[in-house]
Amino acid sequence: MTDVAEAYGLGGRPFWVVIMVLTVIVFARSHLTYWAGRAASEGAGRLAATGRGPRWWAVAHARTADWGSTVSAQRASRAVHRWGPLAVTLAYLTVGAQTAVFIAAGMARMPYGRFTIASLPGCVAWAFIWGTVGLGAVWAAAALAAESPWGLAAAGLLLAAAAFWWSRRRAARRDGAVPAGQRTGG
Repeated sequence: MTDVAEAYGLGGRPFWVVIMVLTVIVFARSHLTYWAGRAASEGAGRLAATGRGPRWWAVAHARTADWGSTVSAQRASRAVHRWGPLAVTLAYLTVGAQTAVFIAAGMARMPYGRFTIASLPGCVAWAFIWGTVGLGAVWAAAALAAESPWGLAAAGLLLAAAAFWWSRRRAARRDGAVPAGQRTGG
């Protein structure tokens, strides 16, 4: 645990302090992201519509609106509308979907108290993951890159191929293209 604490600038601190600091950091990040989504859907839209306010505000609002039409934003919005606070909690266990879900929760005007309650277990889970095995995976990738950049590239390609295969199979199941007798696992 000492190496993890040192990596976060908390060398010599107990494990629980490292977890608490990481929890506070991710809590602040997720809530700032939520409020950015909330601002984009409420006040920023009104201000941009009136033409008042600084130009950078109008540009930021336009970019956020453009982002709202992307596939990842629509997927996050559907998850928030379907699963509500559970989508927020589970977003902490993902890589790449967190920001989209938090912005979507803000844009959907999820009540802040509900967002906060949903985010607490997610923040703690994120802190435990990154305070232990998550950072270990990053270190393993760095060590592999230092030892053999080709090995890291091969591992990355294998992971990408597995993700591609899994997503295609999932899409085929959803579309009903895979016969029932060929379906395996979950």
